[in-house]
Amino acid sequence: MLPSSCRGAIVISSGGGTLKASDLRDPLALLATGFGTGLSPYAPGTAGSLLAVLIWWFAFAELPLVARAAIALVAFGLGVLLVERVVRRHDLGDAPAIVWDEIAGCWLALAVVPKSWPWVVAAFVLFRLGDIAKPWPVSWADRSVHGGLGIMLDDLIAGGLVAGGLAVVLRIL
Repeated sequence: MLPSSCRGAIVISSGGGTLKASDLRDPLALLATGFGTGLSPYAPGTAGSLLAVLIWWFAFAELPLVARAAIALVAFGLGVLLVERVVRRHDLGDAPAIVWDEIAGCWLALAVVPKSWPWVVAAFVLFRLGDIAKPWPVSWADRSVHGGLGIMLDDLIAGGLVAGGLAVVLRIL
């Protein structure tokens, strides 16, 4: 049973469809919304990214770099299919409630950093800035690629840019 504060939440996307808290009974919608974090009335993408940081910290941070990057890429690949299915099922566009893209992108940004709060915070903040400001090529992917791939790709690119930048900084230090 969902808490009473979540039962009436509705997100309306550019696609015209709706996603309600009661839709989280669907396992695909539950995953696509980051276990409901995407239904946050304030900054759902940030809420989903914070969930990604917590999962990364407790489950992935101590894995080798290759494993962390592979997890992010597998999350991306599965996310393309997951998001496409949820978007079609609920007639949604790139709805703010869909945060699996932020989760996968944030995991890629975190893949190169050590399990150290300053580095994790840097990766998180830079990823959110890249996702919100959408510098090129993030903006290109956001405008030009559609469907599940388009929803996922801009966040993957943002995460990749952050990972690349932080990898260079870590190498210099």
